[in-house]
Amino acid sequence: MNTLQIILLIFLLICAVAVSFTKSLLNSVLVYMSFSLIMSMIWICLESPDLAITEAAVGAGVTSILFFATLKKIHAIEVVQENKKQTEKEEGLE
Repeated sequence: MNTLQIILLIFLLICAVAVSFTKSLLNSVLVYMSFSLIMSMIWICLESPDLAITEAAVGAGVTSILFFATLKKIHAIEVVQENKKQTEKEEGLE
């Protein structure tokens, strides 16, 4: 096992733990997307390009788009943006 694979495995573990502890749904989706991209790089290192392409397309691509659409549909993304605007207004008033 070379150093690149070890570094990718460490990042993979960090992403797996970070998804569990992230409070924001949007951040969780972004970490999940990076998890899938790292996993596709690991598949390339293991000389399995067909799985790498599938992981990148389905894991990081289609699934992330579906998660973003779901967050938009349940208004989770807009709430984050509104909270940010409200916080900026409050900081400006104080």
